Amino acid sequence: MKRLLSFLLITGIVAFAGFKAGVWWLTDQRLAEARAVLSDEGVLERGSIHSSVDGRVLLRESSWQDFRLTQPVELGVLELDPGSPLLLLTMLTDPGELPASWRLLAERASITLEPTMFRNWVTAAPEDARAPLATLSCAPDPRQQLGSGDLVRMGISDIRGDLVLEQTPDALRLELNTHETGSLELTWPDARLTLENVSEPASIGPGTLQLTLRDAGLMRRLSAYCARESGLEVRAWAERGVAALEAGLRSRGLKASPQLRALYRQWLIEGGELSLTLSPGADTLGVPVRTTAETGSSLRVFYNGATVPDVYLMEMPEVDPQPPAQALEPVVAPEDPAIEQWYPESIDRANDWLGRRVRVTLSNDNQVDGRLAGVGEREVEIARTVAGGEVAYPILIRAITQFEVWRRGRPE
Repeated sequence: MKRLLSFLLITGIVAFAGFKAGVWWLTDQRLAEARAVLSDEGVLERGSIHSSVDGRVLLRESSWQDFRLTQPVELGVLELDPGSPLLLLTMLTDPGELPASWRLLAERASITLEPTMFRNWVTAAPEDARAPLATLSCAPDPRQQLGSGDLVRMGISDIRGDLVLEQTPDALRLELNTHETGSLELTWPDARLTLENVSEPASIGPGTLQLTLRDAGLMRRLSAYCARESGLEVRAWAERGVAALEAGLRSRGLKASPQLRALYRQWLIEGGELSLTLSPGADTLGVPVRTTAETGSSLRVFYNGATVPDVYLMEMPEVDPQPPAQALEPVVAPEDPAIEQWYPESIDRANDWLGRRVRVTLSNDNQVDGRLAGVGEREVEIARTVAGGEVAYPILIRAITQFEVWRRGRPE
C-alpha cells in the first residue's frame, strides 16, 4: 500500500509538472507565431505565462503596441478557458480547430490617452471622397473632428475596463465594460469565430446580432463640453452632428427617416441605453432602405427600454461632394502706422507671428481669434482664454481661407 501511494504521488507530481511545462511551451510557441504574423501591424508582448489544472492559461502584464498608435494597450490579465485541460492542450496544439465552447477574459485592460493618439503617417493618409457618417466636432471649425485631446481636456486620461468574449454552441457573446466611457454587449446567435474569419465579421454568422450600448453619462459630458468649446448651445451642437450624418448619407445616395434623425439627436444630447438589431453582412448593416416613406420595414430599436418606430433609410440620388467655394481676395487698403487693427497676412508665414494675436476665417465663414500658440505642417494652434486659463485649439491649415494679425500698419 505504501508503494502504491508513493507511486501515485510521484505519478501525480510528474503529470502535474508535465502539464504545466507542456502548456507553457505550447503557449509560448503559439504567441511567437502570433508575434510573427502581427509584426507588420505592431508589437505583441506576451508577459508571463501561467496555467491551472482546471484547464485555463493566463498571461499577466502583457501588452499590444499598434504602430498606428502612440500608446500601447496594457492587459493586466488575459485568460483563456476552453473548459478542460484536454481541450486546452488540443487547442494549443492545433489553434485552427477551436472547441465548441471557450471563453476569453481580459481584466484591467487600459490605454493611456494623449492629445494626439495617431501617428502622423496615419492622419496624413488620403481621406475618403465621401463625407463621413459621424462627425462630432468640439471646435469652432465643424471639420475639426472629436479626438483624444478633447477627452483629455474633459478629464478622461485613460480608458480602462474588462472584456469577455465567449463562444458557445448557440451564440457568440461579447461584453465590454469600461470605467468612465460606458459599456457594450453583443449577442450573435449561430455565429462561430475562427482564425480564418476573425478579420471578416460578415462571415462569422449568417443571421442578425443584438447590440446594446450604454454610455454611463459620457454623452451628457461630451455634449456639454463640445457645445461650450464650439460656442454653441447643446441643441445647436447636436443639430450640427445630425447635419453631418445627413451629409454622409447623402453622399451615399441615402436619406435618414425623421425618427432616425431624432433618435441620433437625442443620443448626442442625453446618451442612455440603446439596443438594436444589426446584420453585419448587409450593405447598411441591416437598416431597412425604403423607396418611399409610406411603406416598408423598420429597424428594431429600443432606447432606454422603449421601442423606437420608423427607423429606416430612404433612397435618393447620390450627390458628389463639392469642395467649398474659395473666398474672394479682399481689397487691401493702404496701411496706417498710427492705427492698430486686423491686417491680412500669408498663412505660409504664420511662424513669424508666434505669440501674437491672430484671427482666422474658416471655409464655413466662422472666425476664430486668439494667441497663435503653435504652427505645424498641417495645422496651427490658437490659444483662447477659457475659465481663467488658456486652451489651445488645433485648426487645419487647409480649412483656413484668411489669416489676419492684430498689429499696427506698416509705413509706406
